[in-house]
Amino acid sequence: MTIELLLQQVLNALSLGGTYALLALGLAIVFSMMGLINFAHGEIMSGAGYGLWFVILVGLPFGLGIVAAVVTGLAIAVAMEKIAFRPVRSASPAALLLTSFAVSGIMQVLFQNLISPKGRPVAVPDVLTGSWTLGTLHVGTIQALSIIVTLALLAGLTVFFRRTRMGIAMRAAASDFDVARLMGIRANAVIAAAFGVSGVLAGAAATFWVAQRGSVDPLMGFLPVLKAFIAVIVGGLGRLEGAVAGGFLLGFIEIGLRAFLPDDLVAYREALTLALVILILVLRPRGLMGRARESVR
Repeated sequence: MTIELLLQQVLNALSLGGTYALLALGLAIVFSMMGLINFAHGEIMSGAGYGLWFVILVGLPFGLGIVAAVVTGLAIAVAMEKIAFRPVRSASPAALLLTSFAVSGIMQVLFQNLISPKGRPVAVPDVLTGSWTLGTLHVGTIQALSIIVTLALLAGLTVFFRRTRMGIAMRAAASDFDVARLMGIRANAVIAAAFGVSGVLAGAAATFWVAQRGSVDPLMGFLPVLKAFIAVIVGGLGRLEGAVAGGFLLGFIEIGLRAFLPDDLVAYREALTLALVILILVLRPRGLMGRARESVR
């Protein structure tokens, strides 16, 4: 194995892991507020992808499509919280989980019937489909942008959580929601903000996912959000930094197995990935950065 090949795979892992990290962070933020793993998060991602597709369809620039994807993800997430989850916020965890599955199913049906059950092609500008050559490394433009934007978003969120009033309120609510409410923090505003941030992250992830696939479909968000859920578990439920670490770790595992597995074992890549995840959880039952906690609502 040459150093060039290793560096190439590291870049691939950072790009894929960054997408997982953005989605996992969105899931973890909502979980830290409500004790809910939102399985409709994949539909937020799909909706954001359709926002990008529509803007391109009407002939507007791809840059506006990116803005549309993020805004659409934000709008869907906030609407989802207000319409579906706020009325059942005080219900049992099982009721919240069933609600998330119901919202997911409803949105899939809406996408299939109002748009199309088949994938819709998205025209990606040539400037994004090219690559750069750095010595012997070939870095795709989308791949490079994915890494840069992911790191920028994570840095921005770090500042948001530590320096802004809403970010500090969200951290306080994640630590102990009941005490935070007694101190005057408004539950509706904080939870809506948590869903809004998760929607923005889903919109950013959808942009890179669509740009790499060149299409969007009703089930587009299912697989990446499933992987993001695994990343949240690996990183440790309730730990935002753990979700990010889990996303990148999962990206490195997948790319490592894809690149270095013998040909006769490639068909078992997904099974081996899950086996490694199980091994991590056997060694660290609460995840990489997990800690004992109680669900909060």
